Amino acid sequence: MARVVVDVMLKPEILDPQGQAVQRALPRLGYQGITDVRQGKRFELEVEGPVDDDALARIRQLAETFLANTVIEDFTVRVEEREEVTTA
Repeated sequence: MARVVVDVMLKPEILDPQGQAVQRALPRLGYQGITDVRQGKRFELEVEGPVDDDALARIRQLAETFLANTVIEDFTVRVEEREEVTTA
């Protein structure tokens, strides 16, 4: 089983009130030097079988029509590598 990640972010020209609120709060919380914050969404999709070009095309269509509002948001689709966990 593979994991495909869809990251959705507001387009740069769209105001991000939530990101701005976080950015303004950071200095009060002791975090200096952060000049901008943008808020987004992350979707992790577990996919049966191989993640080939057809599977990625279907996921891009899903992202474009359901996960993102493409009028105001951009999205990226990527396959996330699985880390092997070993136990002693």
